Amino acid sequence: MTSRSFPNDFLWGTATASFQIEGATDLDGRGPSIWDTFCRQPGAVRNGDDGDIACDHYHRVDEDLDLVHRLGVGSYRFSVAWPRVQPTGKGPANQAGLDFYRRLVDGLGTRGVEATITLYHWDLPQSLQDNGGWVVRDTAERFAEYADIVARAIGDGAARWITLNEPWCSAWRGYEVGDHAPGITDVGQAAAAHHHLLLAHGLATEVLREATPEVPVGIALNLAALRPGTDDPLDVAATLRMDGNRNRIFLDPLFRGEYPADMLEHYAGREPGFSVVRDGDLAIIRQPLDFLGVNYYSPEIIVDATRRQAAREFGYTVPTRHESHDLAAVGVQSPGAKVTQMNWEIDASGLRELLGRTSREYTDIPLYVTENGAAYDDYVGPTGEVRDGERTEYLRAHLGAVLDAIEDGVNVVGFFEWSLLDNFEWAFGYSRRFGLVWVDFPTGTRLPKQSYDWYAETIKAKAL
Repeated sequence: MTSRSFPNDFLWGTATASFQIEGATDLDGRGPSIWDTFCRQPGAVRNGDDGDIACDHYHRVDEDLDLVHRLGVGSYRFSVAWPRVQPTGKGPANQAGLDFYRRLVDGLGTRGVEATITLYHWDLPQSLQDNGGWVVRDTAERFAEYADIVARAIGDGAARWITLNEPWCSAWRGYEVGDHAPGITDVGQAAAAHHHLLLAHGLATEVLREATPEVPVGIALNLAALRPGTDDPLDVAATLRMDGNRNRIFLDPLFRGEYPADMLEHYAGREPGFSVVRDGDLAIIRQPLDFLGVNYYSPEIIVDATRRQAAREFGYTVPTRHESHDLAAVGVQSPGAKVTQMNWEIDASGLRELLGRTSREYTDIPLYVTENGAAYDDYVGPTGEVRDGERTEYLRAHLGAVLDAIEDGVNVVGFFEWSLLDNFEWAFGYSRRFGLVWVDFPTGTRLPKQSYDWYAETIKAKAL
C-alpha cells in the first residue's frame, strides 16, 4: 500500500463540548443553561436524558487529559460553559468556574498540548433566555463581557479562540426548528437570533484581540455541501435557498460585510427578523478572522418539497426529519448510500468540495476542520475491546479528502476529530456514540476504542 503524508506542521486534534461531557451542573456555583431546561421538557430529549452527570468530566478532568496526551494530538478543542463562569450570564465571575478551566488549561500545558478554546457551544445561561435569549441584542453585548472575563482569566493558556460553534444550530434549530434548546419555532425569532449571534462573534473578537493580542481568533461553522437531487429547476432553486440559509447567510457577512439579497428578501416581514440589524453591525461582524473552522459530517442532497415522489422515482430515500418547511426543501439520501447511526450519508468528497468552495469564493485564511467524526452502534465485545472499524474507515476517508483539498491548493492546516469521548448527544441523549473512547455511563469507566489507536498511529506517522 502507498501512503500519503500530511504537512509537517499540520495540527492534529480532538474535540469536546462542555454540556456534553462535564456534568456537575449544580455544583460550585454553576447556573442553569438552556439545555438544562430543555432536557426537562417532556419528549424533548430521548429517554428524558440530561446532562447532570454526562461523562463526569468535571471530576475526571485529569484522567481525560491523560487520554488526550496519549492520543498524541497537538491540540485539544474544548468549550467553556458560560453559566459556569457567569451563572446568570452577567455580573462578576464565578471563581470556582474559572478555577476549573484554569486547571484544564494548565493540565494541557503540562502535557504539551495546545488549548483551542471555544467560548460558546450552545449552553446559554437560562437567565439570559428568560430575558429574550439570542433574539435580543443585549445577549450579544453580555457575550462580549463574558469573553473578556474568560480571556483575562485563562487567555495566557490559549493557543487559539473560537468564538461560536455552529451558530446555525443555535439560531435555526433552537429558534425555528425547535429540536434544540430553547425549543422555539418562530422563523422571525430565528433570523434575529442569527444576527445577534454573529454580532456577538464580532464584539467578542474585538475584546479577545484587546485582551490577548497574540492569540488567533476564529469561528466554527457547520457549512453544508449541498447538491440538487436532479437538474430539475425546482430542485436547483430549492438547493440555492438551502445554500442561502446554511452557507451564504454566514459567509457573506463574515467575509463581505453583507447579507445575501435573496435571504433578506426571503425573510422580509418575519418579525423581528433582520429588522434588528443596526448601522455599523456588519462592520463589527466583518472584522478579519485569523482562521475559519469548518465542521463537516455529511453532504446534503436537496429536492423541492413538492417533488418527494419524483425523488423516490429517481431512487432516493426521503427521510422524515430532513426537511425545511420554511424553505420548501427536503433532504434525500442517495440510492444504496451507506449511513452512520445518525442516518447521515457517508461521502467524504463533500468535505473536499466544501473546503475548496470556501477557499475559492471567500477566503484564503487558514482553514481547520474543527469537527469530523461518526456515530456507530458501538459495544464492548467479549474480549473487552470496542472494535469500531466503521469509524476508522470514515475517518480515513475524510482525512483523505483533507489531503485532496491540500493538494488542490486549499490552505487547510489542521483537523479536530469529533469526539474524544462518547457523550450526551443533545436531543438523542446517550443513544449515539461519537467517541474515540468508550464511556460506560453508569460507572464512568473509559475504554479507548480501536479507532483511538488507529488515530494515534496516524498522528504519529503524519500519513495515511
